[in-house]
Amino acid sequence: MPTPTQQRQLRVAAIQMESIAGDKAANFAKIESFVTQAAARKVELIVFPECCLTGYWFIRNLTREQLRALAEPFPAGPSTQRLCELAKQSGLSIGAGFVESAGNDVFYNSYIVALPTGAVKCHRKLQAFEHPLVHSGSEYTVFDTPQGFRVAVLICYDNNIIENGRIAALQGAEIIIAPHQTGGCRTKNPHLMGVIERNVWDNRQQNPAAIESEFRGDKGRGWLMRWLPSRAHDNGVFLIFSNGVGVDDDEIRTGNAMILDPYGRILTETWQAADAMVVADLDRDLLKNATGREWFKARRPELYGFLAQPTGLERDTHQLKFEE
Repeated sequence: MPTPTQQRQLRVAAIQMESIAGDKAANFAKIESFVTQAAARKVELIVFPECCLTGYWFIRNLTREQLRALAEPFPAGPSTQRLCELAKQSGLSIGAGFVESAGNDVFYNSYIVALPTGAVKCHRKLQAFEHPLVHSGSEYTVFDTPQGFRVAVLICYDNNIIENGRIAALQGAEIIIAPHQTGGCRTKNPHLMGVIERNVWDNRQQNPAAIESEFRGDKGRGWLMRWLPSRAHDNGVFLIFSNGVGVDDDEIRTGNAMILDPYGRILTETWQAADAMVVADLDRDLLKNATGREWFKARRPELYGFLAQPTGLERDTHQLKFEE
């Protein structure tokens, strides 16, 4: 049973949106519009995609000077301050991604969660690869919402490393916020995603069946269904998957925004080829006997020391991604 400071349910929204590269004003306007819609539906936590404020994949081609101009410090930067003000005005907790400047030409792919109380959290992607000057973070980000739900943030590739989800859950996370820019990714591996042709996206109104086939197929939802539900199920957490959609530099993102319960079941989802929002109520009662949480009780930590030992296979994520 929830304590007196905990709500039984939390209404959340996952957003898929197409960001304009480098146009923070236009991207923030989209965020404001979705927050207004969410507030009207009594949403309490809204989750936007990775780097939605700045744009994403174009980052890899920026010069040092261009990256400096794009990035902002946390928490003093204007995007963080605007997001905090929007959270206070709307009464929502709002998560959004940006490029953070930490000084001395050190940058992070970071994610802000602004709470209506005035508090603000920032997660630095643990498995960053977007640019040689974009560093990986080294800390997990787990905190409580005003409604008493414990939340962790894992950005895109962070979720592919199964240890990250487990550590977040062991730190008490009941919800994983999972902002992404994925689907339609260029890869040399024929069993992973693959490029969606730009003309299929551009002709989505004239031929909606073609883009829906790509979004629901192995370049989008089909790929996600191989692993994403297990992150929720095996760790006994709700998972809020937010993603880019449409043009992202030279790739097409597949959206597929969805919200999953602690059994890995999809509560709501979309495969629209457009900006979209999905909303679900997270029921705390589902957490109590969730399979993953039951399995926690059978853990034998004395056996797991090998997990923390280097195997010799480890490589920097920058190197790993650009070899694909």
